[in-house]
Amino acid sequence: MQLGLIGLGRMGGNMADRIRKAGHEVVGFDHHPDKRDVGSLAELVDKLAAPRVVWTMVPAGEITESTIDQLSDLLSAGDLIIDGGNSKFTDDGPRAERLAAKGIGYMDCGVSGGIWGNQNGYALMVGGTAEHVAMAMPIFEALKPAGPYGFVHAGPVGAGHYTKMVHNGIEYGMMQALAEGWELLEASEYVENVPGAIKSWREGSVVKSWLLDLLDRALDGDPDLVKLKGYAEDTGEGRWTVDEAVRLAVPAHVIAASLFTRFESRQVDSPAMKAVAALRQQFGGHAVVG
Repeated sequence: MQLGLIGLGRMGGNMADRIRKAGHEVVGFDHHPDKRDVGSLAELVDKLAAPRVVWTMVPAGEITESTIDQLSDLLSAGDLIIDGGNSKFTDDGPRAERLAAKGIGYMDCGVSGGIWGNQNGYALMVGGTAEHVAMAMPIFEALKPAGPYGFVHAGPVGAGHYTKMVHNGIEYGMMQALAEGWELLEASEYVENVPGAIKSWREGSVVKSWLLDLLDRALDGDPDLVKLKGYAEDTGEGRWTVDEAVRLAVPAHVIAASLFTRFESRQVDSPAMKAVAALRQQFGGHAVVG
């Protein structure tokens, strides 16, 4: 099968490699000349036989919208666009409607696997029609891990990105729990081998997970994590997950707290904690640090 793939960065480049190793043809485009197979989107479309399948792996927002709009002027009725970036699920429906007016199909696909996906396979969460899923299924089979897991047709357009959004919200909470556990071990006067304690959990433990494996790997290279700054960005999906929890009145304490902790990590001297210190001094005469 042929696939046009736009965006050959850390994720897209590894995806292209895995698809090719499965025996499919990938025509790749990227703004970096040393990464791409063609020099323009028009050339990419020309190299694909109809009906064409084109997958975008570019940053969410204006770049994705612009890329899809350009493709809509180049593709033909019966072709299919898949957005595999971290777009917000509410963007998918309007895109599908615009493309449908030209007879072009659209699917959203949440992709998880990071830089390890080439080796381990990717978890794919797809939104779209059954017809479009079947059209792209050889590519999904190439990308997912072997076996029964790693792929879901989650529902209609928007369901893939929605599922990936919730997935990332859960990821926030899991990472925060591991991080807090590590900090507690580090602070304890009892535990002398913190990296060893983390490593011991990798087998036979109910907290066994890939994220735990990655924390252990990080500690192997930097046992006290002194090479890193305690600063964490968020991609937006954690925020969207909390927004949805509010909209649907679903209590999401852990996910919300983990998101707010990331905000706190960006404050060198927390204004809120200054106010807390001032209040403690005012009502109880507690010592403050000036």
